[in-house]
Amino acid sequence: MALKTFKSYTKSTRGTVLVDREKLWKGKPLKSLTVGSHSTGGRNNLGRITSRHKGAGHKQKYRQIDFYRKKDDMKAKIERIEYDPNRSAHVALIKYEDGTMNYILAPNKIKIGDEIVSGRNKEIKIGNCMPLSDIPAGTDIHNIELTPNGGGKLARSAGSMAHVSGLFENYCIVKLSSSEIRKIINSARATIGSLSNPDHQNIKIGKAGRNRWKGIRPQTRGVVMNPVDHPHGGGEGKTSGGRHPVSPWGQSAKGLKTRKNKTTNKYIISRRKKRK
Repeated sequence: MALKTFKSYTKSTRGTVLVDREKLWKGKPLKSLTVGSHSTGGRNNLGRITSRHKGAGHKQKYRQIDFYRKKDDMKAKIERIEYDPNRSAHVALIKYEDGTMNYILAPNKIKIGDEIVSGRNKEIKIGNCMPLSDIPAGTDIHNIELTPNGGGKLARSAGSMAHVSGLFENYCIVKLSSSEIRKIINSARATIGSLSNPDHQNIKIGKAGRNRWKGIRPQTRGVVMNPVDHPHGGGEGKTSGGRHPVSPWGQSAKGLKTRKNKTTNKYIISRRKKRK
């Protein structure tokens, strides 16, 4: 996908850079594969805000994505590629030989009319889904299962992919885009190729109103609050907070490790490298 810029008619259009969706499907999504999504406004069942800076935004329908790809040995044809407001990658509508239709995450460089298939011992081709034991080293993959029949969990955002480094005993060694290297049981499945919409990272929203359309509300800095509202609040005149950055509840905002699932540490060969 290409990027789209605008003439500087206004201050916002001068800096706006968006993804050009000219080649995407312009109609409505398939009704049988969509469900209505309710906006919580960041509130829980008691009406209390548990996730700040959320609310309003454009009405959206949730597309039910097939992360499992369990229809083995049955070819499917790419009917169309669509925009999905619920994720950064595009989605593809596929039609199987028996007439059933599904949404999947659209791989990069896939075209309308291409045929894909899932199962054992299939061709290493963009869009095909197979167990990790059948994928040779050096292949780019996405939508990776962590457990067999658990559905894809890793590498699902726009432009993302992982790299197969090799096989070791009953495991496949996979290098993720975060630079983490981990073992995944080789009977788990993955899809060949990288994901669509790699230019998503180059988007510049251009104006605050675009975030409001997306359901993102404004943020208020802690240093301009009162001491009762934030640890950085208060002080005479303009201050910098007087301490290391923390959340409104006092949790360190930089470098604090919050990982608690120690049971999966044995599968991580190398941690992700820190960004400089």
